[in-house]
Amino acid sequence: MTSGRDRPGTEEPGQAGRMAASRGWYAAIAAVIALSLGIQLWLIVTGGADANSGETGEAISIPVRLWRLFSYFTVDSNIVVLIVSVLFIIDPLRRGSLWGIAWLNALLAITITGIVFEVVLSTQVHLTGAAQIANLGFHYFSPWAFVLAWLVFGPRPTFTFSTVPGAFVLPVIWLVYIFVQGAFTDWYPYPFLDVTDVGYGRALLNALLVVVLGLVLAVAYVVLDARMPSVLRRRPERVSANAPR
Repeated sequence: MTSGRDRPGTEEPGQAGRMAASRGWYAAIAAVIALSLGIQLWLIVTGGADANSGETGEAISIPVRLWRLFSYFTVDSNIVVLIVSVLFIIDPLRRGSLWGIAWLNALLAITITGIVFEVVLSTQVHLTGAAQIANLGFHYFSPWAFVLAWLVFGPRPTFTFSTVPGAFVLPVIWLVYIFVQGAFTDWYPYPFLDVTDVGYGRALLNALLVVVLGLVLAVAYVVLDARMPSVLRRRPERVSANAPR
């Protein structure tokens, strides 16, 4: 993944302060996700509730609980956002085609996490104490704080329609993995994908609806990215004097 840092001395007046604000915002996102993940791992080791499902460790071994934890799209999307946030802390003006794919993937994944949990899952999971703190970090703070960071700080433009296919690679791999492992374990992370309860037809339809939601969001992000202003702005890349005109 290329960083493409702007050269020193090319920032606009006041850009340093805006970059510091961006770093602080992404540091807060990274800290909340790391704390939520740490709380969840501690709960699993001690037999506490899973923030994704509410289940405890009374009848499930720790290795199985850990495997299930990292099979939740919620956790995977939060880890991607954590990585992208750390990279933004290092370089708020990062650029590059692979970077655009990674950033759009994180935005799509965490937005879907926030929407699906609120609309479909929130009434099915009842949590208290430390598990509720992890739940708030995973499902409420990180999704909307990350989207807000993109809206406010940018920098834009970064996304194009050619960015979209690459941003769907990880979500599609995750869906394939969930259905393949479920065929052997009869365990699925979310009720609307649970083949044993709703059947293959309904589960696949629900998965398709989530993918369609992702496509709608991707189009919206690309269009808005091209038209909206942002607090951070990159200098245009310099063209070499020897480059063909």
